[in-house]
Amino acid sequence: MSTASTVNSDKTIFHVIASIAFLWICYRLLVFLRFLRPKSEHSLRSIAILVLGDIGRSPRMMYHAESFAENGFMVYLIGYGGSKPIPALERLPKVELRYLPEPPAILRSLPFVLLAPFKIIHQVSSILRELLISVGEPPEYILVQNPPSIPTLAVVWLIGRIRGCKVIIDWHNLGYSILELKLPKTHIYVKIAKWFEVTFGRVAYAHIFVTEAMRNFLVQEWDLIGEKVILHDRPPKHFHRCSAQEIHDLFIRLQAPLSQYKSLQDFLPDSTPPFSTLLTDRKPLSDVSPTPTTAHVIDPISATAPTYENIQPPRLRPDRPALVVSSTSWTPDEDFGILLDALNQYEKRARELSEAADAKKLPKLLMVVTGKGPQREEYMKTINRLQADWHWVRCISLWLEAEDYPIFLGSADLGVSLHSSSSGRDLPMKVVDMFGCGLPVCALNFDCLPELVKDGRNGLIFNNSNELTQQFELLLASFPSSEPLNQLGLSLRQATRTSGVNHFSQNEEWCSWDENWNIHLKPIILRGIRV
Repeated sequence: MSTASTVNSDKTIFHVIASIAFLWICYRLLVFLRFLRPKSEHSLRSIAILVLGDIGRSPRMMYHAESFAENGFMVYLIGYGGSKPIPALERLPKVELRYLPEPPAILRSLPFVLLAPFKIIHQVSSILRELLISVGEPPEYILVQNPPSIPTLAVVWLIGRIRGCKVIIDWHNLGYSILELKLPKTHIYVKIAKWFEVTFGRVAYAHIFVTEAMRNFLVQEWDLIGEKVILHDRPPKHFHRCSAQEIHDLFIRLQAPLSQYKSLQDFLPDSTPPFSTLLTDRKPLSDVSPTPTTAHVIDPISATAPTYENIQPPRLRPDRPALVVSSTSWTPDEDFGILLDALNQYEKRARELSEAADAKKLPKLLMVVTGKGPQREEYMKTINRLQADWHWVRCISLWLEAEDYPIFLGSADLGVSLHSSSSGRDLPMKVVDMFGCGLPVCALNFDCLPELVKDGRNGLIFNNSNELTQQFELLLASFPSSEPLNQLGLSLRQATRTSGVNHFSQNEEWCSWDENWNIHLKPIILRGIRV
């Protein structure tokens, strides 16, 4: 081949590559410029929901997505991956999960002072890409949770201006108040965070508040502009008190993760899955222990393995431990030390009563703490060191999938909430979940807690570890035949049983999330749709 031919061939290849590259750049440019279309051109009945966190660990925003989709909206749920979302989001055809990329691993090794600006730049660029390019048609609404406030409020405000989307802010808490847990109120970072939150959060199409206290404060102090609606957290309609069969099936599935805890080996009653678990068994009521018989069986079951006659439906076993559950994010606004001290006091009190002749006995207490967070490892090391000498108490940390979480709550005997609220104006959703599963709660007191927990009616309120220990003793003495615990559970279930608007208190309705959403938020959403 001649030199001229080779040169011409090289030029042809270059022209082809250059043409393809030019066409690709033009295409991406056209896609990017789509957001410059007139603001009146929206994709009706569509919403982008932004969660600057793990989608699977943001139940309120997942419930919003489900409600919008069930009302005919195309939903783009944008956030980080990690935990598995609720099954409904994977089932509904009008929900698209769009995961934001994590910051490059190389940045995570940088000091916080250097990491923070790079992280914010990465977050801003990722959000802009999703809301300006990936979501091609401008959605009618953008719903954002607060906190975090930085950078989401500013980014959503900007996109709302550019694309003409109606912005809805769901006020879960105040971002600057969380920063105050680490820094003094007078610190420059706290002042900047508060200014940022006020500036970009003051004006929106609608403001949603988790409590009446949150609405009153923000309306009075910040003079919010836009529709305002209180949407208390409520459990999904499938949350319920579990039957013995559901409890049995759940703890058969949990056998493997529970068997990893060496501290439970000599603590729990003997069980033989699938015939019995730590909470249930299938023995006839008259039997003290299973009656094994040898029978002719066919492999793969061993010929010497026992078979069980007169197998009954599962029932709660009378020798079970009291199952107490607390859901936590292991963050500074939840003082886990209170629970730790209460468990230590319960251990001492149970030992004393076990040696007394006529006193009501306390049961063994299995404390299960669900959730993930930064302080988990620190506290679990302390717990493991303490419970090496405990006989009546065990405390473990357990992560539950979304489908198992409500069943676990519906299987427990008592719930504990350590949420104290950095602002004093938000309520713990974990308590709402527990109430939805018919589970009485002992809750740490703070300013607006009475909006949810009615002391002596659906739970008990404590102020310190001594009071929590006293409540444990009151509710668990003579377990599982504890009259105070049974009465508290009955009162709770009667208050939450009726669907629709049911007067849980004088001015507070109790219903499912769907019913609550349709009553309070749906009218505002439908009024804002462009027709």
